[in-house]
Amino acid sequence: MGWDATTWATVWVFISLIIFLGVMVYFGVPKMIAKSLDDKIAKISDDLDEAKRLREEAQALLAEYERKRKDAESEAADIITAAQEEAARIAEEASASLEELITRRTKAVEDKIAQAEAHAVAEVRARSADVAVEAARAILADQMTAKGDALVDQAIKDVAAKLN
Repeated sequence: MGWDATTWATVWVFISLIIFLGVMVYFGVPKMIAKSLDDKIAKISDDLDEAKRLREEAQALLAEYERKRKDAESEAADIITAAQEEAARIAEEASASLEELITRRTKAVEDKIAQAEAHAVAEVRARSADVAVEAARAILADQMTAKGDALVDQAIKDVAAKLN
């Protein structure tokens, strides 16, 4: 049985492979590969731990921002409530002020009306007195004309009698 060239080539490739693997083991290549893989595993583990830590921090930040948002919403609701109360108070004050203003203006108008009425009454009385005086003067003038002539005639007679 003879070996042909292909078989010898296969044997030499097998022997070369074993020598190559022996040299690799001798120089510690599997340890270096294992160490490299262990380093990669450690780095991946560290990266996973870092990612987990960052995730926890992100969740903590999210919870804190959620709390701050709720606090801000609560504060905004308080501000809105206070503003509504202030607006209601201002409206009440404005209403009271308006009522007071209306009362004062009404009283002022009533006072002016009373003054105008008193002035009108005084003016009517004065005018009535003037009319009465004129009427009395006219009546007296009429009466004096008739009686006045008689009185003048009598006074002339009296003077003439006293002079004679």
